[in-house]
Amino acid sequence: MNEEGGTRKSEGWAVPPTEFAAEPGAPAFDIKERTLAFGVRAVRLFRVLNGLADGSGAVLGRQFLRSATSVGANVAEARAAESVRDFLHKLQIAQKEARETLYWLRLMAASDLVPEERLSGLTAESDEILRILVAIARNTKRNART
Repeated sequence: MNEEGGTRKSEGWAVPPTEFAAEPGAPAFDIKERTLAFGVRAVRLFRVLNGLADGSGAVLGRQFLRSATSVGANVAEARAAESVRDFLHKLQIAQKEARETLYWLRLMAASDLVPEERLSGLTAESDEILRILVAIARNTKRNART
């Protein structure tokens, strides 16, 4: 937002900074719901990127959207796993997709496609989801041994 409280225009697009921001002070919820909400935010960012005139936003946006929405899809698959091994495998895929999502967000910021401050919420959420997935996998492995 600018000083007047309006939207920020950058590189031909204007979107309120809250367009793909998490609700401030929102309570934590389960990983299935959290990754779904993250996917929704990714779709919103993709719509903005897809509208950039030079086409680079559409290319990076597609890659970002695939990885960001795949995190939640793999979490959903993990919940329906047939074994502990299958569950861990699906979680590992979700972790890889979260890492890839972080890469695309960093690339968007580094290439000035989207101002870094506009991506900070998504970047932080992607990193936090990754940390949660790692912790779930670690705890599952530990509990499987006992």
